[in-house]
Amino acid sequence: MSVRIPKDVKERLEEMNVNVSELVRELLERYIEEVELRDLRERLRRVKERLGGRVSPALIAKAVREDRGSR
Repeated sequence: MSVRIPKDVKERLEEMNVNVSELVRELLERYIEEVELRDLRERLRRVKERLGGRVSPALIAKAVREDRGSR
């Protein structure tokens, strides 16, 4: 994949010795994690609505922790 960035931005990044490829990879990975977490929150909210409060918040927190730990 290639991305065009303004020349002045590229020069500033080079002055700071930033590895642009690595930075973009890290930012994309973080973005994916945020989107997945948002999706998980929404799915948990829908499950909670369906169950009408019959699941304890502690159980939901445990499920989220286990999901995070599996990555």
